Amino acid sequence: MNMQTEFKATHKPVELVSAVVDDVDELYEIEKRCFLFDRMSRRSFKWMIQKGNSDFVLAKQEAKIIGYILILYHRGTHLARVYSFAVLPEARGQGVGEVLLHHGEKLAAARNCIYMRLEVHPENRKAIKLYERNGYHPFGMIKDYYEDHADALRYQKRILYREDQFDFGSVPYYEQTTEFTCGPAALMMAMQTINKDIKLDRTLEFQLWREATTIYMTSGHGGCSPLGLALSGWQRGFRVELWLNIRTPLFLDGVRSEEKKTVMALVHEDFLAQIKQTDIELHYGDISLEYLENAMHEGGVPLVLISSYSFTRTKAPHWVVVSGVDDTFIYIHDPEADEETYRSETDNLFLPIARPTFNKSFRFGQSGLRTCLIVYPRKP
Repeated sequence: MNMQTEFKATHKPVELVSAVVDDVDELYEIEKRCFLFDRMSRRSFKWMIQKGNSDFVLAKQEAKIIGYILILYHRGTHLARVYSFAVLPEARGQGVGEVLLHHGEKLAAARNCIYMRLEVHPENRKAIKLYERNGYHPFGMIKDYYEDHADALRYQKRILYREDQFDFGSVPYYEQTTEFTCGPAALMMAMQTINKDIKLDRTLEFQLWREATTIYMTSGHGGCSPLGLALSGWQRGFRVELWLNIRTPLFLDGVRSEEKKTVMALVHEDFLAQIKQTDIELHYGDISLEYLENAMHEGGVPLVLISSYSFTRTKAPHWVVVSGVDDTFIYIHDPEADEETYRSETDNLFLPIARPTFNKSFRFGQSGLRTCLIVYPRKP
């Protein structure tokens, strides 16, 4: 990618090019001059250039780098994020930042990204004015985000239009604090959507995990069962609807230990016995996206088990919350942040996933397990 942009006659031409490894030292010097804290390291720059799922664009003037924009993409979704963005002080006032931002939006739209998102320090007024002037709107904040403990303001812009813009709702966000508590984290988000008085913290996260997990032994745990999560939600005063497309014990794919299989089956049967003593609506069948959409219109908050392969290239069961729908996309809250791929909380809110992609990911394992838990307010 190589593009030349003409500015006013008083300014020299600016060339837009893709970053290469030889640019790392110069980029690091820009980082030191533009940021007092939260700087990218040489190692981070190199990783992004060589391995990042990203577009890394440089603005050059007379062969010197005067600014850059780094855009990250969330695999399997239609979301782009400005991860880092800088223009040297002496090059400001020429419109370089605006050119980089617009070019980044075009690159993201070419990848079929619907939204561009970013975080910005609340004291960075010039950057905020730039974003707002170019159509970015605030949609939340992240507490204690920066090294100086300042909050981060979240901004986003719709950069590709196919349908009317989705009206973002009020589903809260909770990030799982362990690799195995995605189910409790998803249930917590669903419950607080309905009951704002529920406190989201690690105490509740682990209470739910202990109640819902299928097994915990030295060889590892079997994961949070939809049956167990349904019971946990029901016990806390919610109406719960549960869908399963298979009747046999869950999560046995790949389990070699016969002892562990036996224990997991016993836990499964015990969960079923407990559910029979409640008014949980248990359905055996293949739930459709249309049913999910109707359930949400009736005040339900769905939790679905997906295969994470489409997003992380690892085959693991993973619970997410469905936080919105439109004609083209299913939107999810993903409780798992990933520092290794530089995903932040901003990347995990209202993730737009094409309906066919979501439908393909909405199953797990060789058995094709397809399960959904819908949490509703309790009927009077």
